[in-house]
Amino acid sequence: MESLAPNIFVSNMPETIALYKVLGFEVTMSVPDNGEDLVWVMMVNGGVTIMFQTYGSLGETLPEISRKDGGSLLLYINLKGIRSFFDSIKDKVKVLNGLDVTFYGATEFSILDNNNYVLTFAEHG
Repeated sequence: MESLAPNIFVSNMPETIALYKVLGFEVTMSVPDNGEDLVWVMMVNGGVTIMFQTYGSLGETLPEISRKDGGSLLLYINLKGIRSFFDSIKDKVKVLNGLDVTFYGATEFSILDNNNYVLTFAEHG
């Protein structure tokens, strides 16, 4: 195995792209590739890649995938410079837990994205 890039299903692609741009992600690929009525995008920030896909694009394919936002998914993202990153986004996102040092020595904070997914950002050491 070489990498993992989650494909997360979303209700509102433009809002999702806007929020993840606030977090420093950039769109690197999309379907269609003209930037209009997008049904799938790949966004990258450093070594982190996340794909987003609309529920509507699934049609009848993969009925096992829930058509509800959120769920029991937490994305854990490691980064350097967590304090400055937190300060740059804290007033633009819904913060669930502010900066805190965990019992295992990581500095972390968590936010809720516009699709009810939890993102925890962490800096170790």
